Amino acid sequence: MLQLIDEVFATRQDPDQLQVTRQQIEKLNNIHPAALTELADENGPVIWVLMIPTTSAIMNAFIHKEISEKELLDKTKPGHSYDCIYLCSVTTLPEYRGKGKTRDLCLKAIASIVNNHPIKTLFVWPFTKEGDRLAISLARSCKLALLKRK
Repeated sequence: MLQLIDEVFATRQDPDQLQVTRQQIEKLNNIHPAALTELADENGPVIWVLMIPTTSAIMNAFIHKEISEKELLDKTKPGHSYDCIYLCSVTTLPEYRGKGKTRDLCLKAIASIVNNHPIKTLFVWPFTKEGDRLAISLARSCKLALLKRK
């Protein structure tokens, strides 16, 4: 899974992208338990979803390239009220693609976050056409505005 994430996002080569560490996982869990969600089989994770609930001010700074992805997480503080969700990373092993499981897992995570926060917007920095299509589908299904970083 980590190799696949590296291939798609090239995170090891881009210092502005988020590289998930144990410390960041702890922070994500404190922000919201559904921020980091996975579906696993007997061999480990097969779908991995990272969503960061945050504020509109942080979202706008990110969308307008005033802050990096790392700074987005740094500036998002646990315990605040969030009004948007950053669809940060969705990775699905090839044999699990095209079955609706990724979309379902994302919808469950969004529903969990919406349960606790007045979410109005989903935002994304799409790296693949599949990621872009997923974001559009999720925003429509959840009746959220969709913003994209170019």
